[in-house]
Amino acid sequence: MELIEVIGLTAGSLTTISFLPQVIKTWKTRSAKDLSLSMFMIFWFGVLLWLIYGILIKNIPIVVANTLTLSLASVILYFKFSFKE
Repeated sequence: MELIEVIGLTAGSLTTISFLPQVIKTWKTRSAKDLSLSMFMIFWFGVLLWLIYGILIKNIPIVVANTLTLSLASVILYFKFSFKE
């Protein structure tokens, strides 16, 4: 694996993992009232576009990172719609 791929995978891993504490906190508290729905929807769509871009240019670090980030952002959006405040 080339250094540039290692850097890409590391950066993608760190930015993806940064969502995990929010997912865990939202699940534990059963509250998403303080989360901005519009921000997460815009973010989700942006990550989807990054994923499509990564697929089109066949860049594994972009595809992997954005697949995982999209999954975590989707969970947060699910919680936002599911947990009634």
